[in-house]
Amino acid sequence: MAGKLDLDPRIVARARALAAKAGQPVVDLARSHTTVSVERAVLRLAGVHGADPDGIPWVNRLVDAVRADVGLGHGVAVPVLHAALTTGVEDLTVLAQKAAAGSVRFDVPEKKADVAAARRHAKRAAAGGLKLVDRRRAERDKLIRRYGDPAQRPWIYLIVATGDIYEDIPQAQAAARAGADIIAVIRSTGQSLLDYVPEGATREGFAGTYATQENFRLMRAALDVTSRELGRYIRLTNYASGLCMPEIAALAGMERLDMMLNDSMYGILFRDINPIRTFVDQRFSRQVHARAGIIINTGEDNYLTTADAVEAAHTVTVSQLLNEFFAHEAGLADWQLGLGHAFEINPDLPDSFRLELAHALLARELFPEAPLKWMPPTKHMTGDVFRGNLLDGFFNLAGALTGQGILLVGMMTEAVVTPWLSDRDIALQNVKYVLNGAGNLHEDFVPGPFIRGRANQVLGEAIELLERIVGDTLMDAIADGTFGLMKRPADRGKGLDGVAKQEADYYNPVTEVLA
Repeated sequence: MAGKLDLDPRIVARARALAAKAGQPVVDLARSHTTVSVERAVLRLAGVHGADPDGIPWVNRLVDAVRADVGLGHGVAVPVLHAALTTGVEDLTVLAQKAAAGSVRFDVPEKKADVAAARRHAKRAAAGGLKLVDRRRAERDKLIRRYGDPAQRPWIYLIVATGDIYEDIPQAQAAARAGADIIAVIRSTGQSLLDYVPEGATREGFAGTYATQENFRLMRAALDVTSRELGRYIRLTNYASGLCMPEIAALAGMERLDMMLNDSMYGILFRDINPIRTFVDQRFSRQVHARAGIIINTGEDNYLTTADAVEAAHTVTVSQLLNEFFAHEAGLADWQLGLGHAFEINPDLPDSFRLELAHALLARELFPEAPLKWMPPTKHMTGDVFRGNLLDGFFNLAGALTGQGILLVGMMTEAVVTPWLSDRDIALQNVKYVLNGAGNLHEDFVPGPFIRGRANQVLGEAIELLERIVGDTLMDAIADGTFGLMKRPADRGKGLDGVAKQEADYYNPVTEVLA
């Protein structure tokens, strides 16, 4: 899918160059700071697990203890492993328990030999977690070779989340049998604002199910059974966003999730999480995703739920270009970039479908190797299920015409009520009918001057915005409400107190390997 819009390659190259120039100061900032969640992720990879009787993970207790004694700026790896060596407590979870009880104190060793020993043991401990991530990636590759990928693109992506993991499992398996290629277990409302990852299997959640390591393990095991039954590999998605983005990324890698929601600005704009905290956390999490072979899904579709989908179309393109730059810098390959965009233009607007095709085709041609994630209409769903099903049919057709990579199944009851299983079944029938009937229609689709003109207009507006961002900085653009009309200053937002500037002796055994 290339060359249909007559995009000038020099203009496309300029857009990417501007995105890199706008994004580099954010990368520099992320490289020079750390967060409580980055440090907790390091310790999770090093083997710390479990939670205290109040449900607070031991890894939180351990990082809090280190932070109270020596701060975060040195990293936690050296203080923790130095304490383990000097106390003889090799099990880091036991060390965390002792620290929580006040029987262990932490310091940064002064002697070079002690620092070297602590670093050596920290590197060895973290390597154990990374080896597990590598093993899980190899398992995925083996299963895909055995069962195969879906025969057609786009892959069909379906959301399942009841709040109860034991209810989610049979619904997810039923969805796969009905034709879904990817199962997304959305998180319980509000989990992104928890500064800890809940422990164990959970049976209560609001509008979603908690993202926990055990829930990941249970769902992955169930879908492996279904993959064997169906003879095709069923992918599993969850959310690496919010205040615990790095930790959830690590847990996802260790439990072989295949895709993760991971957007550089979603938490800033729609959860009021501090921008610095978010950018530091997202860089580390994407480094882990790159190592784990996980496809990320970005959240540009959300901008169009708050801003007008025609007037703000160029902000989606700008965000996609920034997400691409940040992802590449963190080590992700093009095949891992599920860049987001959405079918959210008011259907009452004349030529609305042609405009949607222009925007979708622009994304497809700008990122030809990326498995773009095409999102269904939500903003203009009215509760009229017949109209909603028709609108979803147009969305599915747009996905087929423009060669999208991942198509999220739209529900005719979207944004009105939580869909029933029967709603999902009808929605899947809609998708399968359109994709089967359209076949490779994208090969025959040749856009006219209206679509080509609109796509080039959006790209031009994106370049103008990028030029302004380069002049004013990305942080200022976010503060001014450029994306999704949300104003988020860099000195405000949740989680800012969990950010620390790296000291000269900062050490992170995970980023040392993943850099």
